[in-house]
Amino acid sequence: MLSALRSLWTWAIITLLIAAWLPLLALIRLVDRDPARYRTGRWFRRLGALLTRVNPFWKIQVEAAPLDDPRHPYVVVCNHQSMADIPIISRLPWEMKWVAKAELFRLPVVGWMMRLAGDIPVDRGDKRSGAQVLMRARQVLQQRCSVMFFPEGTRSRDGRVLPFTDGAFRLAIKEQVPVLPLVIDGTQDALPKHSWRFGEARAIRLKMLPAVDTTGLKAADTAALRDRVRRQIVEQLAAWRGVPPEAVDTTRPTDEVKDSVKTTAPSS
Repeated sequence: MLSALRSLWTWAIITLLIAAWLPLLALIRLVDRDPARYRTGRWFRRLGALLTRVNPFWKIQVEAAPLDDPRHPYVVVCNHQSMADIPIISRLPWEMKWVAKAELFRLPVVGWMMRLAGDIPVDRGDKRSGAQVLMRARQVLQQRCSVMFFPEGTRSRDGRVLPFTDGAFRLAIKEQVPVLPLVIDGTQDALPKHSWRFGEARAIRLKMLPAVDTTGLKAADTAALRDRVRRQIVEQLAAWRGVPPEAVDTTRPTDEVKDSVKTTAPSS
């Protein structure tokens, strides 16, 4: 009961903040002449960062060095555990346009602000949408702004890493821009998938890994690049949790994971 009341109170505050932010963002968009809408996007991310401070039970640790040039474009990729990932990643001090499911853009107020900020909708049920997303993402990169993908395509139910799709990595190779991996953990407890109740989530971590250069890579290298970046994310998650990489990787057979965990378990 207490958890439900606390969640309702938190949602009420979030709703008020979002409603108050819309006219401010609309005004900023009117004076923002940058084709990439960089300033508009940054103010939208500031709202996201502010929302992460509403819940006092979230303990968030961010490890990310400042970028030498915030306008140097990257293809940013991150594992995906919860809708809470979005505002937490918004704490990073540079702008990037988010590739997000089209349903979010249809939401009142939030969807309007995503459009104002220049985020990119993807319709997962429309094959043509993928090509349109990559075309729009190319334009953003050419305007010297980064693009953010969740290459799993959906939230993980149990915090393990799902298979990655190729789109973000094809884009990075085609445009010869670096891939910037992010790793997030603990958000599946902050706001579980398909739940409206907020959890306490006393250990949320976000870390920026070293950028992966794509200079000289060809389309044939897409799978290798995808797998390399995914492996780095899996290994960081495993290190945080103190388990072997197989335990956080959904592409490994269940029996193999169990055997690996038994092998590395401390003796009593």
